[in-house]
Amino acid sequence: MRFPVWSKAISAKGTVKATLGAVNIPVVCAGVNVEPGDVVVADDDGVVVIPKKLAIETAQKAQKRKDDEDGKRKQLEAGTLSLDMYKMREPLAKAGLVYIDRSEDA
Repeated sequence: MRFPVWSKAISAKGTVKATLGAVNIPVVCAGVNVEPGDVVVADDDGVVVIPKKLAIETAQKAQKRKDDEDGKRKQLEAGTLSLDMYKMREPLAKAGLVYIDRSEDA
């Protein structure tokens, strides 16, 4: 099914079809309270729980960050140096950094 699942442990409890389970109740996962409506996002780097009341704001901030990073990636692919993209030449020069372009300048 290609459904990604991450697990740190295995629950010995099997499924039971004869009784009803609980839905939309608070649970604790790895010591973190998860309330109904919270957003749980997981990938190979870890898991984060976003409270329901912060979900829209968090999604908007995540999209802005992705867009910013996509823009920077395009600049870097076009050959812009991160040194120039982040306007670091002048501060580094003020700090005493000297650029050596050729080994005979050393």
